[in-house]
Amino acid sequence: MHITTEIMERMKRLNELNRPYIIGIDGLSGAGKTTITQTLTKELTFEGQKIVVIHIDDLIEERAKRYNTGHPEWYEYYFLQWDAQEIKEKLLLAVHGKLNELHLKYYDKENDRCYMKSITIEQCNVLLIEGIFLQRKEWKGFFDYMIYLDCPKHVRSERVLRRDAYIGSINERLKKYERRYWAGEDYYFKEANPIQNADIVINS
Repeated sequence: MHITTEIMERMKRLNELNRPYIIGIDGLSGAGKTTITQTLTKELTFEGQKIVVIHIDDLIEERAKRYNTGHPEWYEYYFLQWDAQEIKEKLLLAVHGKLNELHLKYYDKENDRCYMKSITIEQCNVLLIEGIFLQRKEWKGFFDYMIYLDCPKHVRSERVLRRDAYIGSINERLKKYERRYWAGEDYYFKEANPIQNADIVINS
C-alpha cells in the first residue's frame, strides 16, 4: 500500500520521539478496519518495524456497565461501551509517557468479565490501534497518524448484518443496529468529523 511508504517517511522525520509511533485505524462498523490492520502490519514488519497491535474492541466494559443502564442504547454504545478516560490514561498517556509496559483491562466475552493484561512495548517502534471512535475528543490528540476508512453505508450494513449472527435473526440485527450502533455512529460523525480530521482517508 502507498500508505506504508508515507508512514515510513513520516517516521524518519519523527525518530526523536523515543517512544512508539502511534497509528490509528479508524472507521465505522464494517468498514474493513481489521483487514487494513493486517495488511499494514505485514507491510511494516517487512520494512523492519516492530509492531504491536491493539484492538479497541478488546478493551470494552462488562455488559452490566453498558446495557440496561437507563440511557438510550446509542448513548450506551458511544459513552459506556469503553471507559474512555481509563484507555486515555492506561494506553495513550502511558505510551506518551515512554512507559515500557502497558497494563490494560481486556474483556473476556465468553465469561463477561474483564482482566488485566500486560503488554511490553519496549522493543516496539510502531503501535497500531484499530477500532471505532478513535477520534473522539478524549483520544484524538494522542495519535501521530490517523487513517480513516470511508465505506458506503449500504456496503457496511450488508457486511455487519451478515456477520453478526449472534444477535439473532436478520430483523433483530437490523433493529439493534438502528437503535444502538448506527445511532452511536451518527453521533460520532457529527461530533468528531472523522473524515475531515484524519491524516488520510481510504475509500474501502
